[in-house]
Amino acid sequence: MSAHLLSVDNLSRDYVDHLFHVARRMEPIAQRQKITRVLEGAVLGNLFFEASTRTRMSFHSAFSRLGGSVCDTTGFTFSSMAKGESLYDTSRVISGYVDAIVMRHPDLGSVAEFAAATHVPVINGGDGPGEHPSQALLDLYTINKEFERIGKALPGAHLLLTGDLKYGRTVHSLLKLLALYPPMQITLVSPPGLEMPFELIDRAENAGHRVQQRDTLQADYSDVDVVYATRIQKERFTQEMVEGFSLSSDFSVDRAFLDQRCSTHTIAMHPLPRDSRPGANDLNVDLNGDPRLAIFRQTDNGIPVRMAIFATLMGVEDTFDRGLRDVGWKPPHQVGVDDALLTSGPHGQKG
Repeated sequence: MSAHLLSVDNLSRDYVDHLFHVARRMEPIAQRQKITRVLEGAVLGNLFFEASTRTRMSFHSAFSRLGGSVCDTTGFTFSSMAKGESLYDTSRVISGYVDAIVMRHPDLGSVAEFAAATHVPVINGGDGPGEHPSQALLDLYTINKEFERIGKALPGAHLLLTGDLKYGRTVHSLLKLLALYPPMQITLVSPPGLEMPFELIDRAENAGHRVQQRDTLQADYSDVDVVYATRIQKERFTQEMVEGFSLSSDFSVDRAFLDQRCSTHTIAMHPLPRDSRPGANDLNVDLNGDPRLAIFRQTDNGIPVRMAIFATLMGVEDTFDRGLRDVGWKPPHQVGVDDALLTSGPHGQKG
């Protein structure tokens, strides 16, 4: 493991397994039961030069729950880069202010260029259509927890990735991460022109996974264990693509799709944000309250996973639980008003 988290390419299976072990130990803190101050005095620089709400706040919350403080900046308009400052200069300057950096940037490879100028740990919060390694980690962490709940194992599982597989950096990182694990079946379903890059498919196949590509969801997916939907990222389209693009209802992941084409065991995931507007053909809001919808458990899992990332990069994974104490307030028993109440049985139905 390097001093930075820039790409899944830098991760080993041993590191990921260790990270997940640390994340499990972080859960009482993430779930507002315990308090640690292991990073008290440390400062995080949250540099988001592309729009973000969930990822930025998730990293902010994770660092804060370890006892650190956070400096946020968002967008180019209020950045010195708008005045022509190089990534190198920005990196060196910010590194003099903070002890860790999370960076999101619209250009592929920009975060790696930024990290090359500093020894302060840098985490890639998304570089254009490239990667989003922390999202892939929390996604796989979620899959493992969901499978544990329903009595399923990752080896031999069937995962369906659908939506924008060309520009969706979350699925790029997830497919790379899955290549570290025993063979499984991976089905890729995308509109024409938005297929998964060939080099990532080759990587998965070379790792032993059985990969198939389709252009419609109108098929039998009753053996699928996880449906991972992604939003169509029109903001990354060329003008020509925007003018010629249309999306049929074939790509809507809704209650009818899960009921009629999948199974009672199928788990629905999404990196968010999902497009909830009528006709968007994304992950449909009619699944809210359905125990198969894991998107909010997924986002909740981002806190312990990102806490574990900070802990391992900053060398406190063995000391964070010293001096743990109970929280001094009353946390909610259930965060969302319609969160599904889950059982540990084989069907994962409402309790």
